[in-house]
Amino acid sequence: MRRDNRGSATTTAEYGRAAGLLTVGVGLTGITTYVYFFIASHVLSKPDYGEITVLWSAVFVTVSTLYRPVDQLLSRSISEHLAKGEPARQPILVATKIQLGLAAAFASLALLLRGPLEDGLLGGDSTIYWVFVFAVLFYAASYFARGYLAGHRRFGLFTAMIFSESAFRTTFAVLVAVGLMSGQSAVAIGIVAAPSLSLLVVPAVFARRARSAPPPPPDAAKKGTEFSLGHGSGFVAAVLLIMLGEQVFLNAGPLIVRSLEGAAAAGFIFNVLMIARAPLQLFQAVTTSILPQLTRLHSSGEPGSEEEFHRTVRVTIAAIALFAAGAGLVFLIAGPQLMQLAFSDKFSYDRPGLLLVTAGMGLYLSAATVNQACLAQGQARRSAVRWVACAAFFVAWCFLAPIGDEFRRVEVGFLVSAVLLLGLLVAIYRRPHERPEDVPRAGSSEELEARLAAVDEGT
Repeated sequence: MRRDNRGSATTTAEYGRAAGLLTVGVGLTGITTYVYFFIASHVLSKPDYGEITVLWSAVFVTVSTLYRPVDQLLSRSISEHLAKGEPARQPILVATKIQLGLAAAFASLALLLRGPLEDGLLGGDSTIYWVFVFAVLFYAASYFARGYLAGHRRFGLFTAMIFSESAFRTTFAVLVAVGLMSGQSAVAIGIVAAPSLSLLVVPAVFARRARSAPPPPPDAAKKGTEFSLGHGSGFVAAVLLIMLGEQVFLNAGPLIVRSLEGAAAAGFIFNVLMIARAPLQLFQAVTTSILPQLTRLHSSGEPGSEEEFHRTVRVTIAAIALFAAGAGLVFLIAGPQLMQLAFSDKFSYDRPGLLLVTAGMGLYLSAATVNQACLAQGQARRSAVRWVACAAFFVAWCFLAPIGDEFRRVEVGFLVSAVLLLGLLVAIYRRPHERPEDVPRAGSSEELEARLAAVDEGT
């Protein structure tokens, strides 16, 4: 019994260290990403900066939707096979085939639709188009490496990889700022350089693991669990839908405004939505740590654990409310001036719009907190449905709402959608209908996948 307790304590300590590394990676990545846009907004004209924000949004909506399933598949299947003492070759081969197929399908569609993509979405700039294509293709390898490293619990390398991506990208903006490079193309190249340069360490990692790994037993392949595409769980699929909803909330606004008003307008609304994006980057440190805490409390049979579960949610939301109120006061007093200081004086900002997005930010972060509670309660699938519905509502609002000003339409739409999302998630949080198979056990691969799902946006 004593040895089992020590083993449990060791596992918990290791998992805690992994959580700490992920939190550090998310925080540093978010800050470095903000620096990239801070520099870009100062060194580029309004239309050129707007095209960079459109490119960014297009790349990350595409890669998060296209490649995250393979990332999740690898992290889950490798960890499960290793935990059972089985070789992980089969899931790695399956994931490789899927990822290559997805990348090839994207490349074919991108070439086939070059005209609409280059002339419609990307402003007729061939350099921006090729950056988009090659960035998405390089991210196929990047996301594969993330899943591989997570499955083998190499969280130090995982953290170094996502941070290095952000650092390499920001380096190109710095080179433009100091005069060693110039123009929009140089800043844009950072978006494709980020995943490609960060992969330089991956071959060495794979080679070192191959040299150090003991040979599998002769009958390992026979003992291994049969692995196929159907091996994944509904929990993973639900988390992916939640991620897709988050991408829509954070990136659809600039893309829609780009289609309606042009690149400069997209850059403006991107900056405004940074009021929500920047705190979300920092708040991911909370979301990545609150899920295991809530999971343990919800799964515990100890007296008072359920009350502590709900108290943790209430305290977190109260802290978010105080933060949002403080931010609202700051933007009420000096919002336009602060935005021009942060993103240059090329744009003029109005207080009502900033306050709308600030309120939406508080509600969105509260919804993200309640969502983690819902995941801990085994309500992943019900939560995913709400996220998809609210994301669809936001897109429809941005196109159809009877508000003439496109900027105000997005700002109001973000607030209204956040209200709707929070209300729907609170409703299922208060009346849970749990699916036992969707409850992520503390320290399990399912819980890890939910935590890693929060990392992508900042990278």
